Amino acid sequence: MKDLFRQALAQYSPQAVDADPAIPRAAVLLLMYEHDGQPHVVFQKRTDHVEHHKGQISFPGGAADPDDRDLLFTALRETHEEIGVHPDHVDVLGELDQMVTVSNFRVTPYVGWLSHYPYGWRFSDAEVAYLLEVPLRHLMDPASQIPDRRTINGRTYVFPSFEWQDDLIWGATARMLSNFLDVLSTVPGWDAVRPAPTPFAS
Repeated sequence: MKDLFRQALAQYSPQAVDADPAIPRAAVLLLMYEHDGQPHVVFQKRTDHVEHHKGQISFPGGAADPDDRDLLFTALRETHEEIGVHPDHVDVLGELDQMVTVSNFRVTPYVGWLSHYPYGWRFSDAEVAYLLEVPLRHLMDPASQIPDRRTINGRTYVFPSFEWQDDLIWGATARMLSNFLDVLSTVPGWDAVRPAPTPFAS
């Protein structure tokens, strides 16, 4: 299954954003693992102590440090700092579209596969309240997907969001996830967890 994800991402050309070079750069990791024959996606619930996106659901990641050699290094470093996953335990499968967040970061998302599960998560108490380990099949189920309507500068937009138990995955994280699901839908023979058509209107 991991090789199918790698194939899908290898065939995809991530889109860069045309943004002010002064906007700070950041990177996140869409991390997956296999359990009971099904891929799962790892999210984190942010604490109320972080500077940005308090209490929201996100992928592990954060702002680039001046000493980071590249943005992939940033994503792996932040994932290690926030949830304790060692970079050597991540097989990086590819990259998704860049985006600029409402907190004014230019974010590059990467997709990675965890080398083994169960894993000994170690949280940063200041940043992470708990993890969500969500089956990919659930995220592809239209019943879990709800429209997130927002009015920006007088215009109404409809964005994707995803329900998991008592939490809602929305905003930039949901858009990154939707990008990944769209990438998977382009691969012939995608039978294990076939993506469902999105119910959202643009």
